[in-house]
Amino acid sequence: SPSCPRRTVAAEVRKQVSRERSGSPHSSRRCSSSLGVPLAEVVEPLDFEDVLLSRPPDVEPGPLRDLVEFPADDLELLLQPRECRTTEPGIPEDGKMDAQVRAAVEMYTEDWIIAHRRYQHLSAAYNPITTETQRERQKGLTRQVFEQDASGDERSGPEDSDDPRHSSGSLDDTPRSSGASGIFDLRNLAADSLLPSLLERVAPEDVDRRNEALRRQHRPRALLALYPAPDEDEAVERCNRPEPPREHFGQRILVKCLSLKFEIEIEPIFGILALYDVREKKKISENFYFDLNSDSMKGLLRAHVTHPAISTLARSAIFSVTYPSPDIFLVIKQGDISECCEPYMVMKEADTAKNKEKLEKLRLAAEQFCTRLGRYRMPFAWTAVHLANIVSSAGQPDRDSDSEGERRPAWTDRRRRGPQDRTSSGDDACSFSGFRPATLTVTNFFKQEAERLSDEDLFKFLADMRRPTSLLRRLRPVTAQLKIDISPNPHFCLSPELLHIKPYPDPRGRPTKEILEFPAREVYAPHTSYRSLLYVYPHSLNFSSRQGSVRNLAVRVQYMAGEDPSQALPVIFGKSSCSEFTREAFTPVVYHNKSPEFYEEFKLRLPACVTENHHLLFTFYHVSCQPRPGTALETPVGFTWIPLLQHGRLRTGPFCLPVSVDQPPPSYSVLTPDVALPGMRWVDGHKGVFSVELTAVSSVHPQDPHLDKFFTLFFTLVHVLEEGAFPFRLKDAVLSEGTVEQELRASLAALRLASPEPLVAFSHHVLDKLVRLVVRPPVIGGQIVNLGRGAFEAMAHVVSLVHRSLEGAQDTRGHCPLLAAYVYYAFRLPGTEPSLPGGAPPVTVQPATLARGPGRPASLYLARSKSISSSNPDLAVAPGSVDDEVSRILASKLLHEELALQWVVSGSAVREAVLQHAWFFFQLMVKSMTLHLLLGQKLDTPRKLRFPGRFLDDIAALVGSVGLEVITRVHKDAELAERLNASLAFFLSDLLSLVDRGFVFSLVRALYKQVATRLQSAPNPAVLLTLRMDFTRILCSHEHYVTLNLPCCPLSPPASPSPSVSSTTSQSSTFSSQAPDPKVISMFELSGPFRQQHFLAGLLLTELALAMEPEAEGASLLHKKAICAVHSLLCSHDADPRYAEATVKARVAELYLPLLSLARDTLPRLHDFAEGPGQRSRLASMLDSDTEGEGDAGGTINPSVAMAIAGGPLAPGSRASISQCPVTAARSGYALSAESSRTLLVCVLWVLKNAEPALLQRWAADLTLPQLGRVLDLLYLCLAAFEYKGKKAFERINSLTFKKSLDMKARLEEAILGTIGARQEMVRRSRERSPFGNQENVRWRKSVTHWRQTSDRVDKTKDEMEHEALVDGNLATEASLVVLDTLEIIVQTVMLSEARESILGAVLKVVLYSLGSAQSALFLQHGLATQRALVSKFPELLFEEDTELCADLCLRLLRHCGSRISAIRTHASASLYLLMRQNFEIGNNFARVKMQVTMSLSSLVGTTQNFSEEHLRRSLKTILTYAEEDVGLRDSTFAEQVQDLMFNLHMILTDTLGNHAEAAQCTVHAAALVAEYLALLEDSRHLPVGCVSFQNISSNVLEESAISDDILSPDEEGFCSGKHFTEMGLVGLLEQAAVYFTMGGLYEAVNEVYKTLIPILEAHRDYKKLAAVHGKLQEAFTKIMHQPQRVFGTYFRVGFYGARFGDLDEQEFVYKEPSITKLAEISHRLEEFYTERFGEDVVEIIKDSNPVDKTKLDPQKAYIQITYVEPHFDTYELKDRVTYFDRNYGLRTFLFCTPFTPDGRAHGELPEQHKRKTLLSTAHAFPYIKTRIRVCHREETVLTPVEVAIEDMQKKTRELAFATEQDPPDAKMLQMVLQGSVGPTVNQGPLEVAQVFLAEIPEDPKLFRHHNKLRLCFKDFCKKCEDALRKNKALIGPDQKEYHRELERNYSRLREALQPLLTQRLPQLLAPNTAGLRNSLNRASFRKTDL
Repeated sequence: SPSCPRRTVAAEVRKQVSRERSGSPHSSRRCSSSLGVPLAEVVEPLDFEDVLLSRPPDVEPGPLRDLVEFPADDLELLLQPRECRTTEPGIPEDGKMDAQVRAAVEMYTEDWIIAHRRYQHLSAAYNPITTETQRERQKGLTRQVFEQDASGDERSGPEDSDDPRHSSGSLDDTPRSSGASGIFDLRNLAADSLLPSLLERVAPEDVDRRNEALRRQHRPRALLALYPAPDEDEAVERCNRPEPPREHFGQRILVKCLSLKFEIEIEPIFGILALYDVREKKKISENFYFDLNSDSMKGLLRAHVTHPAISTLARSAIFSVTYPSPDIFLVIKQGDISECCEPYMVMKEADTAKNKEKLEKLRLAAEQFCTRLGRYRMPFAWTAVHLANIVSSAGQPDRDSDSEGERRPAWTDRRRRGPQDRTSSGDDACSFSGFRPATLTVTNFFKQEAERLSDEDLFKFLADMRRPTSLLRRLRPVTAQLKIDISPNPHFCLSPELLHIKPYPDPRGRPTKEILEFPAREVYAPHTSYRSLLYVYPHSLNFSSRQGSVRNLAVRVQYMAGEDPSQALPVIFGKSSCSEFTREAFTPVVYHNKSPEFYEEFKLRLPACVTENHHLLFTFYHVSCQPRPGTALETPVGFTWIPLLQHGRLRTGPFCLPVSVDQPPPSYSVLTPDVALPGMRWVDGHKGVFSVELTAVSSVHPQDPHLDKFFTLFFTLVHVLEEGAFPFRLKDAVLSEGTVEQELRASLAALRLASPEPLVAFSHHVLDKLVRLVVRPPVIGGQIVNLGRGAFEAMAHVVSLVHRSLEGAQDTRGHCPLLAAYVYYAFRLPGTEPSLPGGAPPVTVQPATLARGPGRPASLYLARSKSISSSNPDLAVAPGSVDDEVSRILASKLLHEELALQWVVSGSAVREAVLQHAWFFFQLMVKSMTLHLLLGQKLDTPRKLRFPGRFLDDIAALVGSVGLEVITRVHKDAELAERLNASLAFFLSDLLSLVDRGFVFSLVRALYKQVATRLQSAPNPAVLLTLRMDFTRILCSHEHYVTLNLPCCPLSPPASPSPSVSSTTSQSSTFSSQAPDPKVISMFELSGPFRQQHFLAGLLLTELALAMEPEAEGASLLHKKAICAVHSLLCSHDADPRYAEATVKARVAELYLPLLSLARDTLPRLHDFAEGPGQRSRLASMLDSDTEGEGDAGGTINPSVAMAIAGGPLAPGSRASISQCPVTAARSGYALSAESSRTLLVCVLWVLKNAEPALLQRWAADLTLPQLGRVLDLLYLCLAAFEYKGKKAFERINSLTFKKSLDMKARLEEAILGTIGARQEMVRRSRERSPFGNQENVRWRKSVTHWRQTSDRVDKTKDEMEHEALVDGNLATEASLVVLDTLEIIVQTVMLSEARESILGAVLKVVLYSLGSAQSALFLQHGLATQRALVSKFPELLFEEDTELCADLCLRLLRHCGSRISAIRTHASASLYLLMRQNFEIGNNFARVKMQVTMSLSSLVGTTQNFSEEHLRRSLKTILTYAEEDVGLRDSTFAEQVQDLMFNLHMILTDTLGNHAEAAQCTVHAAALVAEYLALLEDSRHLPVGCVSFQNISSNVLEESAISDDILSPDEEGFCSGKHFTEMGLVGLLEQAAVYFTMGGLYEAVNEVYKTLIPILEAHRDYKKLAAVHGKLQEAFTKIMHQPQRVFGTYFRVGFYGARFGDLDEQEFVYKEPSITKLAEISHRLEEFYTERFGEDVVEIIKDSNPVDKTKLDPQKAYIQITYVEPHFDTYELKDRVTYFDRNYGLRTFLFCTPFTPDGRAHGELPEQHKRKTLLSTAHAFPYIKTRIRVCHREETVLTPVEVAIEDMQKKTRELAFATEQDPPDAKMLQMVLQGSVGPTVNQGPLEVAQVFLAEIPEDPKLFRHHNKLRLCFKDFCKKCEDALRKNKALIGPDQKEYHRELERNYSRLREALQPLLTQRLPQLLAPNTAGLRNSLNRASFRKTDL
């Protein structure tokens, strides 16, 4: 278009202005889109067809060619043969049909005609990405190996399995050995494999190339297949192809009759089965006739039965139940030949002998009867089976699996159910599908009482059966046994018309019959096959007033085609064991009854053509039972009839007919018997005496007056127009040419009055005829009768009625599936057939129909339809037809044009009806247009010429008015607006396949404008935006969406890119001096050119951009919708085979490039997955230096601590940000939820993964420094967002999903049970979505973000969780790799830039973050390769500027060196080695790296739980190996220095155990050093005064505080320049210490740490942290209260003896072990460890704790003595050490006791039992930074036997006291202690102790005091026993009374025995100050044995 350049110039001017304003990317972007049109306005799209004409497709190379234009075979016409259920067609033979029947038959047999879009199945609408399809595509993923999953014991994947013993991963495998043995250890270890090319010197470019090639290998094609499927709730574009119309069936039940046995067998008995619904009082199936007679019984009827047809031998039937309910009974009736019920009821099989003669007589009588009366039957007995019982008990899983287990349903076991809700169609309580088959034996039969045969009586009986009453007892039982099988799975069978249903393998076998259902309530389903059946039910006959012998009455039924007896047609279905069809049928005879009732059902097949003469003739006979001479067997005693056709309508319903005594006169058949014919005699004076009912089941006769009238009129009109026979008679009216139009209009208007069930059943017929009337109006008298408007209105009403009837069946989009199927399958253009009444040439017209051309082969039909095209106005007109003008007008009427026209001009009432179901009319138009193009072979026509302008104008008007309706109704009727909006979008999307695409785009733009205008005044704009977003999303779901965006045309840059004034300031790019390339910019921004050319993508991304604007309304919902729409599209691109090739995918990705800038600018509002300081702009801006760390697993070093951009333009301390925009502005606006953010990020990654790298490089080159910073932040965030959670996390999340799914389940139930209507549901949904409803501002924790997307099932199986972890691992890996690729692109771009240091620093930060997060082995190999390349290219980054980065890197590398996965270790040790080498080469010493590595290792060892020390040692060995093999540095000291460093690290490892308490001590020591250092520098009031301040936390700190200047001189080579030696470093260390103390359960110490920390925070006014600290303190104190018994450790003394130990010989240590370590465990471990050192048979464990005599030891062996020790406190100490914590913290003294006797045994009799107590003091207090401390002091003391006894009694007394006072009381423990104290023990019990030591007073006065003390002890003991007994009495229950008495008896015995011993007095007690006495329990008196 020529105006294009002008537009762009204007845009350019606007660009100048907007650029000025867009200094900050956060200032409103509404106007800052870099080129031109504001985002809120829609640009004018390019003229699509013109653009394509100007670019022939072959311009594009290879695969891209297919993106240029829709494929040539896009549209096709499919003829789908209609599925026929039966092997025979089942339609009447030709020739006998009238027009209506022929039309019906054609309709039921012709093929479906489908206008098919061949590629539609690829669109998101038809090929949705769901959880299931995702899972399908995730098959075959390789499992990524992660450190956190590879726990020590389960080793999966590529890990080391050389040494199973090392998998313990415990870190104290090694007690400190001497330095020499340490080196010797490291030497003996095996190294990991080396990287072959590591030591070669290769050019950096080659390294990069090689790395890239490796990264590209084995990458998943589709990134989004690894991300959870898009949210189903948002998938507005989702469609399903409708199911083709099929015959309706309910739930099906198969009933097989197996056997029937009465007590006596004397005559044949015949059965009838049918279903009855008691509540509806309705028979709900036709009868099934069966007989189980033996051949001998059947033989009795030989005279009367012709050869039976196979179809009448069926013994099994399939019943269909549409509305299962507990009220359904299977009723079984038996009829026999004679009236002889008595004997059945009296005689028993057991008495056969007695009754032999009687039986013989009966047999003979029966035989006579059969011969004479064989054609008659009599009612005999009946019974009923309650189906719900069978089904429910059959469904019980607890039934024996043997389904043949027979059940006898007793009437008493009814399951009572409350009244069921009528409306719920699928009654939960009752489903007849899927139950277990059951075999049933029915034994209760009741006699059929002659006066109780009617259905009313039956329903009464059935109702009584459900609750047995006296009424049932009056029934007379007949004993019999009927066996039937009931099961839910039917097999091959005959249809109700006796046709064979496919598949029907064996036509000779006994068939099963399908029994026609008479549904209990309306069933709305269209007829799909020909069926025409008539059922006749004679109810009763009253001959009481008839004279003469009329007692045994039978009624004969015949279907007469005329009045001659020979014209009885064979159309009555036979019953059982007879011929298939008969000409007459009889009712059963009721003996001696003048007014019999009948329960008979006659089934007739209606002939194809029913005429006025067809009638039913009833003849009444008197049957004489006893053979008397001269009396005939049967005497006719009456006649009556029913004419079947009246005014062209089938007569059905109840009749009460008079009966004539005489034969009816000639020509009676056209009159009804109600007409009193002269000269006829009538029973009872012409009153109605015979009651009968007719029902028809027909797909030809509608049986509804309005439909009948319409059809009759229509077909008669056709007939009349052919014959030209006006006037004609219709019903009672005579129609002339003048009145016929009026009648037609009236019948059209009356269609809305038709009753719904027949209307739905005949909906295809009605719609077809209405379409026909619109397109081919009849020509009457040369005038076209234009019925277009009437027919359109009628169509609207019919559609509404059908919709209303099927409201429950609508799909999610509010479409009625039945109508959708009509349009998709059945609808065809009427004009395509040449047989038209009054229109096209009558020459070809066969006895024609307006309905359809006669059925003929499809191919012929297509060929002919092409030659006679409806759209061809110059159709050849044969002579003799109506004049040419009329014919031309007729031929040019096209349905879509008429529909559009009628819709546009329709009146308000009709328009309302049409709007409600607009989708139907839209779809009808689209199919009509498609057929028009296909049949008219117009697909080659250019799109602009395919449809006339006036039609397109109508479409535009229509779209405009419907669009307006959407906007105006959105607040009144949101549901309708939503549906209309979707219908409109689908319509436009369909048009894109048919018409000029530029025209459709202009319609879209017009609609957008409408919304924009309305938005300004809308009360709730978010609702409109939601609709618009749905609209856009549907448009974008077109299968050729990519082509529609013109992906192959290059964007046209603005005409004159004048360098803008501001570009030098704000927009000058980082890397190139010249202005940025406008072409690239416009590709990456939502620029005018971008939105113009990529029109749909532009709309979608603009929606997203607008939703993301800080001031956007209703943000959370709109964010979610917009992001979800983009995500869903990208998913479908990923799944689309057309875009599988990388070049094509890259072109597709270009449509989404603006996502990158969009996400970059939205960065501040994305959810912060890195859980950092709340600022996303980590790298783009300088942060406050005091932000808290992001809890990194190795948390001591923190990547998010302020980045001082090395060499950047800003000094490290300055607070300004690079972005030069205040951070606060960035925060404004609505934050995105975690889920939305994650989805947006995955979309960004998709673009980065698939876009052309060269293009990304050009883009990166044009970014400003702040923008680039934000891009890096974005990548950082991507890493955090997709970090792998680990399998454990999935198990945790599993429980979270539970609540949500329960809530959903409740909602679902509500919706299903209808307690909330769809309407309220809708309102609720829209409220939730509305910007003022409950927004999703719940910011979930990172670990939870996943759970919303998992499917809503509650518990996942182990496999599913495994699968989720597998997928999550792959996603994390791929996301990280995409980030890595992008970082590499950025690095290549910045090589030339001046600001490269600052940027590279930031890049390295992102790399470091990626190395620090949980990553797979695969990623780490590539990540470490990139890191090595970066360091080798830019060493100054690490070694010259920022210590921070170096420290960080060292920590990361060391952590990976300790990995359990060998591949990770290989790469990490390579990186670490190169780092050292590089550092060495720069300055010939690598003190910095040494220092950093050493610090990192200390912090690592102290902190990481899953850190494997043994694997780290292997890495150290690997590094050693590199150093040894590095030829380049052979001559330097490098190898030596590496060796020193490695051994140092090895020592640190050996000496440290990774326990929390020890880690905390390490950190405290470090903090003390930093405090000391800071105190040297300056004196600050708020800082701790060096180490002194820490003595409350640990007494060890002071001892190590002597800091010499040589260690900490402030300026020494960078040692104290680390980040730790600052106030913030101190704060960090203290916080870390608190964390470890908390982890170790030492909560009291936490308080001490915070006492030091709080003053610092107060001085800094850091209230946020203070709040956190106080929160943590609260937690700590709460835990102290609630965890009184914490476990802190177990202690052992370990002594080493033997020269083998070198300087350890004769050394003793106290080892701290985990709290429940057994002696055997530690002894086994040490023995194993030293055996490994010294070899087999060298190490011996000394088993006792006696003093070791060195002289007796073997000098060649190494001895270890291990003893359990307990902490010991002096009495004065215990006053301070009150709590459990106090008694387990700061321990320096330990005690162990050794029992002995003078003769050397350990244990002996009481008088000789001595005890040695040993006290050990350690050099430091536990817990310490190590877990073993040397013993520096030892004291021993020996107790005499009496002292031992005193100690024992004191201990017993303490135990009793504790058990008594325990709260809450523990009865078991109390009784245990009591039993041990007072129970009659034999040896060494309290009594024996007293008898040994208190029986006589000792001679040695020195022992008096001991004697006395023991006596006091016993007194105390007795008192405590009494207390305990008292307490026990209060606690016990009645069952323990006896036990308690026994305890009391034992106690009194004990007291009596002790009494004499305790009362004797000592001669004199020495005065207490007597000097010579030693108080053995006083420390002062110990013999000291110092070590």
